[in-house]
Amino acid sequence: MESAEIARRFLRFFEERGHTIVPSASLVAEDPTLLLVNAGMVPFKPYFLGQRKPPANRLTTAQKCVRTPDIDEVGKTTRHATFFQMLGNFSFGDYFKDGAIPFAWELLTRSEADGGFAFPEERLWVTVFEDDDDAVALWHGKVGVPMERIQRRGLADNYWHMGVPGPGGPCSEIYYDRGPEYGREGGPIADENRYLEVWNLVFMQAQLAEVRSKVDFDVQGELPAKNIDTGMGLERMAAILQGVDNIYEIDTTYKILDRAADLTRTRYGRDQRADVSLRVVADHVRTGTMLVADGVMPGNEGRGYVLRRILRRSIRNLRLLGSGDERYMHELTAVAIDVMGRQYPELVADAPQIHGVIDAEEASFLGTLRTGTAIFDVAVEETKRKGGQVLAGTQAFQLHDTYGFPIDLTLEMAAEQGLKVDEEGFRRLMREQRERAKADAAAKKTGNADISVLGQILERAGRVDFLGYDQTVAESEVAGIMIDGAAVPAAGAGSAVEIVLSRTPFYAEGGGQLADQGVIRTAGAEIDIVDVQSPLAGLIVHRGTVRTGEVRVGDQAQAEIDVERRRAISRSHTATHLVHRGFRNALGETAAQAGSENSPGRFRFDFTAAGAVPPSVLRDVEDEVNAVLINDLAVNAFYTTQREARAMGALALFGEKYGDEVRIVEVGDYSRELCGGTHVASSGHLGLIKVLGESSIGAGVRRVEALVGLDAFRFLARESVLVAQLSEQLKARREELPERVEGIVGRLRAAEKELERLRSAQVLAVAGELAAGAADVSGASVVTHRAPDGTSADDLRKLALDVRGRFPADRAAVVVIAGVPAERPVVVAAVNEQGRALGLSAGRLVGVAAKQLGGGGGGKDDVAQGGGARPESIGDALHAVRSAVAQRLA
Repeated sequence: MESAEIARRFLRFFEERGHTIVPSASLVAEDPTLLLVNAGMVPFKPYFLGQRKPPANRLTTAQKCVRTPDIDEVGKTTRHATFFQMLGNFSFGDYFKDGAIPFAWELLTRSEADGGFAFPEERLWVTVFEDDDDAVALWHGKVGVPMERIQRRGLADNYWHMGVPGPGGPCSEIYYDRGPEYGREGGPIADENRYLEVWNLVFMQAQLAEVRSKVDFDVQGELPAKNIDTGMGLERMAAILQGVDNIYEIDTTYKILDRAADLTRTRYGRDQRADVSLRVVADHVRTGTMLVADGVMPGNEGRGYVLRRILRRSIRNLRLLGSGDERYMHELTAVAIDVMGRQYPELVADAPQIHGVIDAEEASFLGTLRTGTAIFDVAVEETKRKGGQVLAGTQAFQLHDTYGFPIDLTLEMAAEQGLKVDEEGFRRLMREQRERAKADAAAKKTGNADISVLGQILERAGRVDFLGYDQTVAESEVAGIMIDGAAVPAAGAGSAVEIVLSRTPFYAEGGGQLADQGVIRTAGAEIDIVDVQSPLAGLIVHRGTVRTGEVRVGDQAQAEIDVERRRAISRSHTATHLVHRGFRNALGETAAQAGSENSPGRFRFDFTAAGAVPPSVLRDVEDEVNAVLINDLAVNAFYTTQREARAMGALALFGEKYGDEVRIVEVGDYSRELCGGTHVASSGHLGLIKVLGESSIGAGVRRVEALVGLDAFRFLARESVLVAQLSEQLKARREELPERVEGIVGRLRAAEKELERLRSAQVLAVAGELAAGAADVSGASVVTHRAPDGTSADDLRKLALDVRGRFPADRAAVVVIAGVPAERPVVVAAVNEQGRALGLSAGRLVGVAAKQLGGGGGGKDDVAQGGGARPESIGDALHAVRSAVAQRLA
């Protein structure tokens, strides 16, 4: 039975029993405390916590999940995976144990012809919480499970809670006996490899207060309404029903594994190490495909880093299988889209964009691997030469920060070389870097507010009505006030507040559009609003400062936005739609929007592309869009179903998830997109668009920045004045300026090269004199010299090597040259072969000098370079080198 059929049967069974089917939520968690959805119940958490009212009392779903804490175990065991799907049925104050238990048993044991999974009853075992006599009575008395196949377990195994105060309760698990060939008899408490868990039924009946650990918590009392939360792992169920030993061999994973084996000319099942790599590739390609489909882009932070790590582990394991520099991710992704597209048709529709992102990350990382591996090999060689067993944290950080090596890749490669990594040193450097460049987007979206506080306001006040499409001023009521994340009844002058209104014309930041600003007035207060966010669906939070008076919950209020700011932002938003269409026309449908920001007078537009966009294409898109403005096309917005929107060819932003009802914004027949933002009435209101340029912001993602309206006109006016000034100064017509400037720049570069040559010659001219004046230190010729300030580091190195080359081969020679190229000192050491034979090392001597300079450095035994921060200590540094040579030779 294929995975898609298993999911279909599950959902249909519960739909026939009064459950509403809820499509899988995006892997990008709405819960701001989570990066990704990691359990089937996560999208339903607000319902269990009482923050929102569920759409129905009975729900069922097949939810996508990603979990990575055990990523290092993927491929090594039969049960660890990063992507999995949870089939679940949920009851909110409707049926309880007496409904959930018979439902589960019926679906598992019913024949396939009748829509069930046909599990033999005699091979099913059940576990219950140790004192849950009600569950035992239902399993034995109502369902008929023999008492010897019902086992009681403690808190660690059969009690569930979220790890925080809230609902919790005992659970009951159903296990399948795979047979004596998989382990010993005795039920789940004896062997969970033989007895495989297939379903977990959670009976939420208690309100937990303090939660200290999995088994240590306080029960405050009974929940007013008892709930059911169940979870059946689709991949594990597929392994049983398809008769395979592990989840890597089921239909949606094995096809990827098999193709990876073909591409790398590997045979699955012959070599344990190769099998692990094939399983990692199969799991990670599927996970990466699903994450990209939900709009996650590779990055160095948050969920972007999770995706990048998963994709790069796939590529790395393909190389271990012998792929070399061949690019196989495109073909493997195509297999993943094919097998998962039967459950998630949007994968097929979004295939070009998914391929674009993953292909670009593969190309980027293959380049990173070539460079980073060479650096890694040098670090390993140096560590082993010194007799070390641990790769320094600074080296791991350099690999990560400079060459893009994820730390887990460094750990893997170090382990292959028999080395460990100073992870604590690496983590410390990472923490320091984050502190220097802190940008916590999550804090911007949720402020300091506890999500439960926001949920309580939403539950009490209901969804906030947004009136801003056609109103700039609106009468409303203050539904909630927060200061520092805590709900308060009132706030006085000078207070930084977050205010929730019952209805509002203020647009909350979203879809790339910046938030409105303005003012809220009550009979006794005036509040300046500088930001508006929607941290929970249906909730709009206004952030600002009470300018005068006191605002109280329940006050009647008038909300008024800054109209000129809104108009400018709306022009930018409409311009983004037009530029999006323009780039798709020019580059093809793979140029999918990957982000945007619509600010007053300017906007940026991010899109997927394999490489840089030629200037000619930028000009063509700009011309095409400005032609649309001249034609003054009408801008219309209307609501329809998602199916009808797709039939109309409306563009849906890649990675965004939409409800059944969607809003379409169309500009004549030129552009049609799903969008919740605000726009102008017609394209002519934009006036003018000026594209400033494009750049890369990550693998496979380009960014275009542009101006619109008066900002675009002012920019062109300044450009015109600048060109006129250049034309006057160079005594050339405007059309001659590029050629004239190119000639001047060429002559300037030639002059700079000649100056550099003369400087180098001047520096090297003293080489003979320095060699002749070498000091004899314990039988070795030693030269220590400070070059004139401004001598480049490259010239310092050339001088050191030139002087070293002037000594006879049978004479030990050490040359140390120091200088200050800019503001910081640099030191270069060179030791000839005879000197190295006596135990003298350029790397160690540079370290001695750099220590005096307040810095560090190193390199090979023959030549090395370092630096510091104290140029006034160069004399001390050179003296320390001479002493070190004397001490070594003595």
